Amino acid sequence: MKNIAVIGAGTMGNGIAHVFAQHEHNVTLIDVSEQALGKALQTIEKNLDRQVKKAILDAAGKQQTLDRIRTSTDLPSGVKGAELVVEAASENFAIKEKIFRQLDDVCPPETILATNTSSIAITRIAAVTKRPAQVIGMHFFNPVPVMQLVEVIRGFSTSDAVTQQIMALAHQLGKTPTEVNDYPGFVSNRVLMPMINEAIYTLFEGVAGVEEIDTVMKLGMAHPMGPLQLADFIGLDVCLSIMRVLQEGFGQPKYAPCPLLVNMVTAGRLGIKSGGGFYDWSHGGPSHGTKELVVAEQFRKSLR
Repeated sequence: MKNIAVIGAGTMGNGIAHVFAQHEHNVTLIDVSEQALGKALQTIEKNLDRQVKKAILDAAGKQQTLDRIRTSTDLPSGVKGAELVVEAASENFAIKEKIFRQLDDVCPPETILATNTSSIAITRIAAVTKRPAQVIGMHFFNPVPVMQLVEVIRGFSTSDAVTQQIMALAHQLGKTPTEVNDYPGFVSNRVLMPMINEAIYTLFEGVAGVEEIDTVMKLGMAHPMGPLQLADFIGLDVCLSIMRVLQEGFGQPKYAPCPLLVNMVTAGRLGIKSGGGFYDWSHGGPSHGTKELVVAEQFRKSLR
């Protein structure tokens, strides 16, 4: 596979485009917004500069990577000639359904259609196409150029041949692919999101504060980042969406999202992307050049 199309120029989409282009694939990055595409190219260039600074890449490699990426706001022309399309749009089934119906109509029959969904059933997405054997999950992790794992999810009808192709392709990208079957949350979010949700319940019920919960998990469980900080990093809206997928998929009360999580998302407190969540990101933080995390003001009160 030399020609790849990536749909969605957000955080995941630009990272996926970056990695494919860096490994000598021709990439078309597609989004409905010219502004989003321009921002994505700036982000890719900034991340390439970091790789040059760390001697992962040289200046010529950076330019070659950028030269392999073109952008488009028109899906039919953007996917023309693509052997693989990777969808990285919002974690919303209605949006993905519309995209996959359109892809099925405009892509050649042999084109493999992959989704970067972190929780929505591959089988459900594949069912809106006439090629379910060629629909697969290719779940990258953020930040894509750094994180090694690719969760490769087989839908109910995904063929062995397509699975083997995608596993091999992930290896070519320098990633470690792990094959899993198609159940709500797959492996990563089926394990991770209930832990994050339980951490939020622990805060909600007054067992401990934000910093204390994260400290226990970092120092006691050797997690590089506490669950509440990680929730801010992922996006609380994304966490809520995944918990609702788990709750709907399994029908078990243990997957009910914490009321505090629901309220924070309703109030627009989404984590880093909104400037505040469990921590105050309005003036930066460890990922923004400063040393210390600052707990959001509403969570600084002492425990009763």
